[in-house]
Amino acid sequence: MTVFITHCWKSVQSELSGLGRTRLGLRVLWACVALISAMFVTPAGAQAPSGSAVDITELRLERADGALLLQSSLRLELSPVVEDALQKGMPIYFVTEVEITRDRWYWYDKKIGAVARHYRLAYQPLTRLWRLNVSRDPIGFVGSASSLSQNFETLPEALAAIRRTVNWKLADVADIDSDSKYTMSFKFRLDVSQLPRPFQMTAGSNAEWNLATQKTLRLSSEMGR
Repeated sequence: MTVFITHCWKSVQSELSGLGRTRLGLRVLWACVALISAMFVTPAGAQAPSGSAVDITELRLERADGALLLQSSLRLELSPVVEDALQKGMPIYFVTEVEITRDRWYWYDKKIGAVARHYRLAYQPLTRLWRLNVSRDPIGFVGSASSLSQNFETLPEALAAIRRTVNWKLADVADIDSDSKYTMSFKFRLDVSQLPRPFQMTAGSNAEWNLATQKTLRLSSEMGR
């Protein structure tokens, strides 16, 4: 299935580049979109699968060695549709973004620190292993060579590595003034923008792929120097 979809998409690009936006090229395009859309639709008469779900179960900051370190945990469940796409060889991307800002009454809040962690999860049929790549930059754009990778024997084990964050440095304590007020913003989502382009047309409006959560915390004065 994955090979066929890839071939189909390459055919679209070839048709559009060779024939321009002709009726034939558009027919090929819509045929591929229809095929891919079918992977996201529950068959008639079948019970609709439960959707993906994510919640923040732990979110706190600790002070250690002159730095602010984040500890977080998620409850992360993938829908059968997303798991099916993974099993068929399509990588799935996630991203965690954290930002610390200082309140300013006279202007926009000042950004003190901002970090991101990008995940690429893929199943390898030949080895029957799950590979997880982690990078501070979007992996789909910079490639997996610049990321850290780890293999897991099962999908739950790979998801467990995504759910838990330990000792993630967000900022230096020296940058935090105990006399000011600060806010931390935490966001986690399935990054639809890094899916193959044909899938983006359908996944972006499908509840099965709508997986995101966020939370803000007011930082105590004890976090400052």
